Amino acid sequence: MSRVKLNTHAPEFTATDFNGSWVSLSDFTDRMNVLLVLNRGFS
Repeated sequence: MSRVKLNTHAPEFTATDFNGSWVSLSDFTDRMNVLLVLNRGFS
């Protein structure tokens, strides 16, 4: 995996939200900031 570089655009990705709907980064192009939270289940 490559390192994160400052002041560059994030790569396009698609993931499921908490409702199971598909969401792409490009869905938020008109927003100033986007926060992505990755939760990992512990058992």
